Amino acid sequence: MSTPVITIFVRHSAKNDKPCKYADDEFSRRCDCRKHFRWTQNGTQYRRKAGTRSWEEAEEIKRQLQDELAGRTPETRPEDNVHPVSEAIDLFITDKKVQGVSAGVVSRYKSELGRFQAYCEKENVFTVARITRELLTGYAATWEEHYPSSNTRASVRERLRSFLRYCFEGRWLDRIPAVPKVTADEPPTLPLTDAEYAHVLACIDTVRPLRFDAKGVTRLLSPETKARLSALIQLMRWSGLAIQDAVKIRRADIIHDKANGLHRVVTARQKTGTHVSVPIPPEVAQEVLAVPSSNPEYIFWNGKSMSRAQVTMWGSRYMRPLFEAAGLRSGHMVSHRLRDTFAVDLLQKGVPMEEVSKLLGHTSIKTTEKHYAKWVKGRQDRLDALVTGTWAVPVKEQRTKKR
Repeated sequence: MSTPVITIFVRHSAKNDKPCKYADDEFSRRCDCRKHFRWTQNGTQYRRKAGTRSWEEAEEIKRQLQDELAGRTPETRPEDNVHPVSEAIDLFITDKKVQGVSAGVVSRYKSELGRFQAYCEKENVFTVARITRELLTGYAATWEEHYPSSNTRASVRERLRSFLRYCFEGRWLDRIPAVPKVTADEPPTLPLTDAEYAHVLACIDTVRPLRFDAKGVTRLLSPETKARLSALIQLMRWSGLAIQDAVKIRRADIIHDKANGLHRVVTARQKTGTHVSVPIPPEVAQEVLAVPSSNPEYIFWNGKSMSRAQVTMWGSRYMRPLFEAAGLRSGHMVSHRLRDTFAVDLLQKGVPMEEVSKLLGHTSIKTTEKHYAKWVKGRQDRLDALVTGTWAVPVKEQRTKKR
């Protein structure tokens, strides 16, 4: 069988509404438009995408294609691996969907890896094999502009490393390049006292949100918004839900368990997909379900805008000014104080760490211990008993004997 002659050609495309300046030359090596192949075999013409914008990489793919068409099986070398970054990302996203990862997490993967792909193309890197430590260092240097929070940057790093591991397991990378480490500023655990929590609710009537009228004056909340904000705060305090989970709660997620005479919140965490089922006080359930909403399915989300935009609105526009009005430290995790209050209240009342971890929807108890270990009443009681048990002779008796 004769080996067909494969020709590399370019399909030029416009950028920023401007045509490629090399559009008249389909064999131009100077532009970064997508490369393609064509050849004729047994009287039939074939065309195929090269999957790259680099002429040099297209030459490597052409050589492999010629070997394939000639029936040769050359020894694979790392430099021969030219799997396109774009296709690798698509396969990775599909893999996450097959695993059942929540839509919110998949959306973050798409957004972050889309930004990574754009950076790679800007640096003329179009195949997985050309991802290097130097490239990743340059990409990580752009994160602070897009992700002001160090905690967010740390999460972005882990998701990028997950993609690189996937590429390594697919043998598109001969090793996993190092991604610069990110030191995350751990938010302190700041539960509210009963008095502070009551004060927060009382301040809803006076808080001015970060929203201005036509004259540039901040306005008080409408009665409907006050009712919704009060319900959201109570839902988060008594269920332990993170704000992104609480904002997207559906009416159907609040279930009346008639057999046990209680209401419970049954949902899955947006962050991890972990299932949670938490009983809440009946008066809280009734207040939440009574909230006026423009969407019959959701309570706090309109179901139209991006859910993360709604989270930002409730957290930054309403909760932050509310906590500041109440004279409480807000930080960048203001809404998390309600989740802290839920967890610490349970631990101080003797609920085991393992059970609190399940109620919070943590995938590992290590996460719970990391943030809440010092609040475990039973653990502290045991430590106190161990220490006091070493006091064989009371201190006062020791002093008396010495005299």
